[in-house]
Amino acid sequence: MPSWDADQYLKFASERTRPARDLAAAVAIDAPSRAIDLGCGPGNSTEILAERWQAAALSGIDSSAAMIAAAQRDYPHWRWSVGDIAAWANEPGEAYDLIFSNAALQWVPDHATLYPNLFARVAPSGALAVQVPANRGAPAHQAMRDLAASARWTSFFPKGVVREWFVHDAGFYYDRLVAAAARVDIWQTEYLHVMDGPAAIVEWYRGTGLRPFLDALPTEQDRAAFAADYLERIAAAYPVQADGRVLFPFSRLFVVAYR
Repeated sequence: MPSWDADQYLKFASERTRPARDLAAAVAIDAPSRAIDLGCGPGNSTEILAERWQAAALSGIDSSAAMIAAAQRDYPHWRWSVGDIAAWANEPGEAYDLIFSNAALQWVPDHATLYPNLFARVAPSGALAVQVPANRGAPAHQAMRDLAASARWTSFFPKGVVREWFVHDAGFYYDRLVAAAARVDIWQTEYLHVMDGPAAIVEWYRGTGLRPFLDALPTEQDRAAFAADYLERIAAAYPVQADGRVLFPFSRLFVVAYR
């Protein structure tokens, strides 16, 4: 699993939080008594749940101890734990009125099993609400893979050393949930983030998709050189606008399944 840095992740807190707000706003549940945020990170998405459902008992799980430490520091009144989402889904336990996950399940394997297992822990009249990135084929991601496979860098990245995220198409998730659900809402949104320049896109991915590649490199000098080469490719792929900023398209898939 890649390492995570809460401060790096939150450099773009507004842009990263907006899809979580959109997901929470679309969940048609009036007053869940218990809600859990899977892959809660530093708690910014859990805060959105608190804003909408003020009476709900909230908890969050994340595989990163650094992220959970940040969440405990900033939101000490909710319950936090370090844990594996797939393991949690397989455990017998209490049901939740809302199981929420914002941009986390793309790092968890075996979605054919994971999504039904998560839905099985939803209480009657409750919901599973998930948002995942749906842009693995975007130029920014292709640039990472192409750079890692280039002559300069390929020796650092033997097969299997980089654990990349993955997402299936919308139909896959619909089919896995519809038989047990009263209703499944599913949609895709492309956000156009306005970034200060190509370097800002690199900083964005330092907090997420670039982490597995940087973690595989042995020294800080290597990581800096890889990031510099990546910046060259990003600058070529994302043209600068007249004011010096860059439009950064980012597609996301949303699924809400109701019990």
